[in-house]
Amino acid sequence: MAAASLTFSVDGQPVTGSQFPAPRKPNIIFILADDLGYGDLGCYGQTKIKTPSLDQLAAQGIRFTSFYAGSTVCAPSRCTLMTGLHSGHATIRGNGNHSLGPQDVTVAEILKRAGYATGLIGKWGLGNEGSAGMPAKKGLDQFFGYLDQVHAHDYFTPRLWRSDSKAGYDGWVEFAENLDGKKGVYIPDLFISSALNFISLNKPDQFNKYRPFFLFLACTIPHANNEEGARSGNGMQVPTDDPYSSESWPQAEKNKAAMITRMDADIGKLMGKLKELNLEENTVVFFSSDNGPHKEGGVDPAFFKSSGPLTGLKRDLYEGGIRVPLIARWPARIKRGQVSDLPAAFWDFLPTAADIANTKPPEKIDGISLLPALIGKPQTKEHAFLYWEFHERGFQQALRMGDWKAVRQQADAPLELYNLKTDLGEKENVAKNHPEVVATLENYSKTARTESDWWPIKKRRPINANKSDENVKDR
Repeated sequence: MAAASLTFSVDGQPVTGSQFPAPRKPNIIFILADDLGYGDLGCYGQTKIKTPSLDQLAAQGIRFTSFYAGSTVCAPSRCTLMTGLHSGHATIRGNGNHSLGPQDVTVAEILKRAGYATGLIGKWGLGNEGSAGMPAKKGLDQFFGYLDQVHAHDYFTPRLWRSDSKAGYDGWVEFAENLDGKKGVYIPDLFISSALNFISLNKPDQFNKYRPFFLFLACTIPHANNEEGARSGNGMQVPTDDPYSSESWPQAEKNKAAMITRMDADIGKLMGKLKELNLEENTVVFFSSDNGPHKEGGVDPAFFKSSGPLTGLKRDLYEGGIRVPLIARWPARIKRGQVSDLPAAFWDFLPTAADIANTKPPEKIDGISLLPALIGKPQTKEHAFLYWEFHERGFQQALRMGDWKAVRQQADAPLELYNLKTDLGEKENVAKNHPEVVATLENYSKTARTESDWWPIKKRRPINANKSDENVKDR
């Protein structure tokens, strides 16, 4: 009887206990770096590059040490993140002028149906102008950034695409400061300003019935401007190399470090905005990278040990090409200082986000919800295996099953086998010693994929060892 008489204040109005609103759905932010290596952050072992904001994010949440990108290059990796399908089933399995189709359901569409305001700021890469894969057709209420991945190489572009369902706008916007080769506006600075504005405008409150938001902040840092790299030898574009100006490093390395530290500071601004608006407690923030570190733009990935203890770079299916950071922070549910070695991948994000939003994902996807692992509960559902295929060097495959990792270098080659528990650098091929493991993984490699007219199995193409595989037409 005493409890029944209690009243609470919600938005300044007294309500009884029976009228108290149900717990509100959390906001979801996914921040994606571009070509950031597993070892490029302080919380993953980096000692030269300063990343205090991301290190704090990891300390305040959970850090995954066996998390994988969707692919070893950009477009297919982002496709798996958006659709929950790995690269054996995804529509986009390689870079090129391909787009998502009407049949592809994205995480933005799932969350929009669940009542979320949805936005993407940064690099899209899953459908150019006029295609079925345009952001506005894939569940994004607002988009500001690069449609095309090659366009995204230009950090001082004079134009970007903007779409806004409320404003009824869907087209190019120009920046006079960058016209005619001028470099007046550094595009990542526009992106963080836009992200802060998106959060402010979409803050859940009484005026929008406490509608939550989903923000995908797809940074272009630290991808190289390949075209500038070809011209000048340094494609790591940044307004200043501060705070590394006095270092005796090669200039490209100074610039790369400055880019990463600048992005880290921007993420600090975003976290500050959440705190300012009293949103940080019930906002889930994820951070990851779309693939391993590159060797373009004049940088030497070995200089910063960007792959950490791993072997391989972008365009490799060895660990260095696909294993990436994943940090998640959600003060309301995730305990501080957690570390997880659960093998998981980009295609797990869609079902995880759906679970967080208390809605259902599509039935036929490859991902599983990582919500139990995030909030400290037993992860009862785990992957039997993880699968990747790569088409830029002919046809390559990789699989992970428990501690076993298999790599096929070309269509008619046998599987290599590595025990990641004892050989994280994948230096000793033990396939001959474990034929039963190889047989299981061979079966998975055949059943894990569907045929695709765009992505047929083909023989390995020759690679010019004197040139980067990422030319100006590549992504």
